Amino acid sequence: MTGYWWLPAAPPWRPPPALEAFLARGGPVVSIGFGSMTSDDAEALTALVLGAVRSARVRAVLVAGWGGLKSLPEADDVLCVDAVPYDWLFPRIGATVHHGGAGTTGLGLRAGVPAIVVPFTMDQPFWASRVAALGAGPPPIPRAGLTQERLARALQRALGDRAMRERAAALGEQIRSEDGVANAVAHYESIADRLDTAGSRHGQHQA
Repeated sequence: MTGYWWLPAAPPWRPPPALEAFLARGGPVVSIGFGSMTSDDAEALTALVLGAVRSARVRAVLVAGWGGLKSLPEADDVLCVDAVPYDWLFPRIGATVHHGGAGTTGLGLRAGVPAIVVPFTMDQPFWASRVAALGAGPPPIPRAGLTQERLARALQRALGDRAMRERAAALGEQIRSEDGVANAVAHYESIADRLDTAGSRHGQHQA
């Protein structure tokens, strides 16, 4: 295991003024978005999410993604955006709700904030289980079992559980200190050196 292979940093991204202002206001903020996952009824899912946000008494940035959530007019407690770089957003919020894709999970862990994972399909249940097992988030809520009440409770726990928040922060610090690319290169060079040495010896035996 080498650690994550992060891409080089992109040019500085400038958020819309409305997003900057929303995050600058007081009170806990969460991000909610399901990436490339679509929904048969985006309006109903959005209503569920809004109900949970308001029941938990938090503010939320809704990331519409590919159609999982429906864009809404701006409100005091909710701001909708079509897309935003997660590596910029996640370190600026108190917790995140996402679908458990491998890349999104990695960025959430790197940011050091608790994650509420709502797995839809494929490998997402595995990543969801790892987040919970590491203590970096509450138990996952499968998409088929997502309710307003369950999401509201998970939001309250992610923001209010001090041990969970400390564990997520410690994991983030550990991941940020890793250089997965350098580790991978070192492993590759070590293997190549062994193969070269073995090949040279084999050639000497044949000679």
